[in-house]
This record gives sequence, C-alpha cells and structure tokens, in this order.
Amino acid sequence: MQDFWFYIKLGLEHVLDLNAYDHILFLSALAIPFTFKSWKQIVILATIFTVAHCTSLAFSVYGIFSINVALIEFLIPVTIALTAIFNFSRVFKKENVTGIYFQSLATAFFGLIHGFGFSNYFNMLMAEEDNKISPLLGFATGIEFSQIIIILIILTLAFLIHSVLKVKQSIFIGVTSILIFVATIPMLIDTFPK
Repeated sequence: MQDFWFYIKLGLEHVLDLNAYDHILFLSALAIPFTFKSWKQIVILATIFTVAHCTSLAFSVYGIFSINVALIEFLIPVTIALTAIFNFSRVFKKENVTGIYFQSLATAFFGLIHGFGFSNYFNMLMAEEDNKISPLLGFATGIEFSQIIIILIILTLAFLIHSVLKVKQSIFIGVTSILIFVATIPMLIDTFPK
C-alpha cells in the first residue's frame, strides 16, 4: 500500500510541477472554454486524458509500443498549441458548440502523446517492480486528482473574471488562448527536431 501512495504522490507531482509546466498549460487550454455549469464535460475530458496518458505508459512499461523521445518532446507543445488554437477558433463561431466528440478524440490522442513523454522516467521507476498494475493505477489516481485541482482553479478564475470583472466569456477564452499559445512558442522552438 505504501508503494501505491508513492505513485499517487508521483502522479500529483508530475502534473503540479511548475518547472515542467507543459501539463498545466495543456489542462488550462483544455479547461478555459468551460464554466461551472459545464463542469462535467471538462472532468470527462480530463479523465479521458488520464486514461490515455496511463495507457501509453502501460504500452511502454510492458514493451508493447515505444516511440522516439525527441519527436514526443516536440509533439507535447504542439498539442498545447493546437488546443489553444481550437479554443481561439471557437470564439468566432456563431454557435457555441463544444464539439465534445471531436474534443474527446483529440484529448485521448494528446493524452497518449503526453504519456509517452513521461514513459522513460516511469520505466526506470518500474524496473524493480514485479507488479506493474498497482503503480500504474496509483499514478493515474495522482494525475486525476491533480488535474481536478487545476480544473477547479481555472473554473474559479473564469468565474471571478466573468462575474466580478464582467469580462465576456468569449474575450476570456480568446485572450487566455493567445497567452497559452505564446507561452508554448519557446517550448516548440527548444524541442523542434533537428
């Protein structure tokens, strides 16, 4: 049980690490179009991301599938940028349709990419483990808890900006999407395959 808690803590730290802010940026980009009224949709998307993230870790841990690390390191900021662009494009649509099925598929695909980005480190941790399922479930639990924390922060921030500052949701989505995209540019440049 102690190992399970270790992996929960590892999952929490993996997402909430401010030095590796790519996960926070992605979740922020994913959450900003939503409000407390639509909280279930964003929690479902976050869970889809967690399942996909841990699926790619399982593929890697069990030697089913591996992928070029340099390519993954570049694709992670690409997923953030694409999510921000998708949000920004929604601002100009006449209908405020979430496109939840498309978003679910994209989130699952992006979760696979993010999981492979962490797989080398996770494989080193798992080298001494006989039972790999329990650590994977613990890690997934930690990721899910940390993602819910980030989502609550984003939804609360959005609520305050909409309610207190009276900023329209479309402006909030547009401005934050631009800021997230700009924050992603240095990562894209640093990880661009040479």
